[in-house]
Amino acid sequence: MSTDSSLSFLPDNQVLPLIDWLFTFGRTKENGTTRLLYSDSWLNAQHAIYDKLKSSGLSPFFDDVGNLYGRVEGTEADDAAIVTGSHIDSVVNGGKYDGTYGIIASLLAVHHLLNEYGPPKKRIDVVSLCEEEGSRFPLTFWGSGNITGKYTEINTDELLDKEGMSLTEAMHRAGFGKGVYPSPQRNDIESFIELHIEQGHVLEKSGSSLGIVESIVGQRRYNIYVNGESNHAGTTPMSFRRDAMHTASGLIQWLTAKAREIDPHLVATVGKIEARPNTPNVIAGEVMFSLDIRHHRTEVLDAYCSHMFEHFHEISVRTGVSISPSQWTDAAPVNMDPYITKTAFDLSRQHHLPAQYMISGAGHDAQMFGTYCAASLIFVPSHNGVSHAPQEYTDKKDLENGIHMLTELLYKLAY
Repeated sequence: MSTDSSLSFLPDNQVLPLIDWLFTFGRTKENGTTRLLYSDSWLNAQHAIYDKLKSSGLSPFFDDVGNLYGRVEGTEADDAAIVTGSHIDSVVNGGKYDGTYGIIASLLAVHHLLNEYGPPKKRIDVVSLCEEEGSRFPLTFWGSGNITGKYTEINTDELLDKEGMSLTEAMHRAGFGKGVYPSPQRNDIESFIELHIEQGHVLEKSGSSLGIVESIVGQRRYNIYVNGESNHAGTTPMSFRRDAMHTASGLIQWLTAKAREIDPHLVATVGKIEARPNTPNVIAGEVMFSLDIRHHRTEVLDAYCSHMFEHFHEISVRTGVSISPSQWTDAAPVNMDPYITKTAFDLSRQHHLPAQYMISGAGHDAQMFGTYCAASLIFVPSHNGVSHAPQEYTDKKDLENGIHMLTELLYKLAY
């Protein structure tokens, strides 16, 4: 493929119109995006992409959990596929680039390669993964986790959204999970390439056009249940109280301070809290808060969690308040494929696109694929590092640079 860094293959500057088009599926009054797994906006978006894949010369099909593919068959007698794409779901009131940019970029890159060079030697699948965020049900990576066989034993009847609907029922309502479509689990993927916005400040502050990810942090997510005793706020002396809110607030402060103490790259976040009975003049008897822990080394995560469990036990014994952590995500740190990573970095230099190696502090589907096949993750800058919010923004030139890189990398691997 030519080393000319021209982006003339993007006819009529398609990337922004296509992003704006997908943005209409789940757009909120705050100018954000809410597109939760198996919701109406999610279903409409997947079927719209199905039509777009078909009109672009790819062969679209769903699997049984709602992952959507656009396939281009290879000319060689080889079942191995190169898969590229990202996730279609969003957080509540999120931005319009997260996930969807990787789907659109993959479609544009493969469409160009087909028009310019014809069929590839190796099969290419553009994928719109059904779920990654964990925004509706207490699990993440539902799309890539099913493809890679991580969720074969999960009981979807027990996973409920905030309305009490099970994952099974939601899936069935959307038309999936009934055996109509092929099984999601695959054993024919040679490599997975994901292009994504950075969702951080690093690239913009360094002036780099691309981030070539070497490893993705591990994530452990918990719901921490604190159970004390509800009682009257005015008639219960402080010394007699088993105050779940007071205990929970102390735990949250300790968890944050401990993360800073153990390692500068370790992060611990409490983003959600619920209290019962949630009344101003009643001592809280029950509190639940979320805990998200991330680091790129397993031993650091292990050390933090060990300290955490010991501390929970000590506080529970001292206060008489029960503290029960329930883990719902355990994603190990994953290294990206060295060959593809170096190839991407070398291509960036050939095309005069400033790039740097990075560690991803956010989880991505490439993390799930990285334990299953050769995987690569490439970032483009995020303005002011903002993501998961309506203010999420990436400059058009950066979006196009990412598509250029993806096109060159797919050509190198598939042609």
